[in-house]
Amino acid sequence: MKIKFKNPFKSLSKFEWILWGVSIATIILATIVSGKSSALETIASLIGVTALIFVAKGLIIGQALTVLFSLFYGLVSLKFHYWGEMITYLFMSMPIALLSTIEWIRHPYENTEVVEVSRVTKKQILIMCLLGASTTVAFYFILKAFDTPNLFFSTMSITTSFMAAYLTFLRSPYYGIGYGLNDIVLIILWALASVEDISYLPMVMCF
Repeated sequence: MKIKFKNPFKSLSKFEWILWGVSIATIILATIVSGKSSALETIASLIGVTALIFVAKGLIIGQALTVLFSLFYGLVSLKFHYWGEMITYLFMSMPIALLSTIEWIRHPYENTEVVEVSRVTKKQILIMCLLGASTTVAFYFILKAFDTPNLFFSTMSITTSFMAAYLTFLRSPYYGIGYGLNDIVLIILWALASVEDISYLPMVMCF
């Protein structure tokens, strides 16, 4: 099925342009305020907010940017020894985002660059709950063994990240709930990191 790809920025409404612009400006301001943020945190945050606005619109380019964001975010997490975040994004979120990109390309809505929404079955929800629970328990002990900072929130991040990635792959609009919960956890995680090192402030603003 042939997809008609267009410049994704042309699809943004006036409000969405303002939302994206304010997001970009906020991250740049956070970088300036911190005074010591490396390019890695800033680039990751800029890619993250850009990917989010396109994923929210169901545009395939959003998933492709999510793959790139996962790579940069994994590296930022490695710097602060957030092992759970690094493992989750490099070895779960990034591969799933790549598979989701392929899945979204294969299921366009009326040959457009927008993905076709799919309904999640009870069986898929049950699988998500079982896999999510087992992943949470397993990673709690793995992260504890690595002496991961802020262990509780790091573990919760893995749970919510898995839910969001799973629902995104299934093309369910409810993926937003998973990402919303994950963002709350990540704001707390990176706020705690920023208390120790202000250079991580752009990551707080990103989420």
